[in-house]
Amino acid sequence: MKYAYEYYKKSAEYIQERAGGEIGLGLVLGSSLGGISELIQDRIIIKYKEIPNFLMSTVDSHAGELLIGTLSGKKVVCMSGRFHYYEGYEFERLAVPMRVFKLLGVKKVILTNAAGGINTDYKPGDVMLISDHIKLTGASPVRGPNIPELGPRFFDVSNMYTRTLRELAKAEAEKQGIDLKEGVYFYATGPQFETPAEIRAMRILGGDAVGMSTVTEAITAAHCGMEVLGISLITNMAAGVLDQPVTTEEVDLEGRKAKDKLERLITSVVGAM
Repeated sequence: MKYAYEYYKKSAEYIQERAGGEIGLGLVLGSSLGGISELIQDRIIIKYKEIPNFLMSTVDSHAGELLIGTLSGKKVVCMSGRFHYYEGYEFERLAVPMRVFKLLGVKKVILTNAAGGINTDYKPGDVMLISDHIKLTGASPVRGPNIPELGPRFFDVSNMYTRTLRELAKAEAEKQGIDLKEGVYFYATGPQFETPAEIRAMRILGGDAVGMSTVTEAITAAHCGMEVLGISLITNMAAGVLDQPVTTEEVDLEGRKAKDKLERLITSVVGAM
């Protein structure tokens, strides 16, 4: 039964009993970006630990809550806090949230994260639209027996970060006067930050920003047939770009400083979807 269709269905049924009805849009909030959840109206809050077969967030800056409510007139399900390989979860376990979203009726998902800037034209506080990603770890969240009810065994990911959603986000950013970058997100497993040599290699391979999340969710969402919009907040420059260490304090600080800008962008994009 583990990782079979019924495993995910049990989680979704518990959430639907509390929330009622299908939910078309999912939102995942990354490190220090949980304040966006305060904009959701008529909120139903469910602690992750209450949901059967769900995961537990161990990151201090993540609330560990699922919120269902209305944002910019749309019914949404929002994860305030996410899960990572470095917390000890198998890659296959990291498929749980998006598969549960699929069973809740989610068709589109917005994935946000805090990331380190590899591109030397970037600076802390910039917002980057994810056009594509690079993952060289070899493992996949959809490894193992396929579940046909959730998606096909083999699937195309050439448009994983949905082009039409990216164009919509660019248009909304322009309306809001937000300078929106667009680039490639490089996935690293963590929890240690990357070495300067690794960052140089990532830059050569085409990475513009680096982080420890989002990619497993994007792959699972693509398998489930969802449209994906990925947004990175550049909270620091990656190791070796500046002559200073990378710290979690810097990540948290830039997250708080960029709060208003991200709120305007996300609410505007959700309203336009």
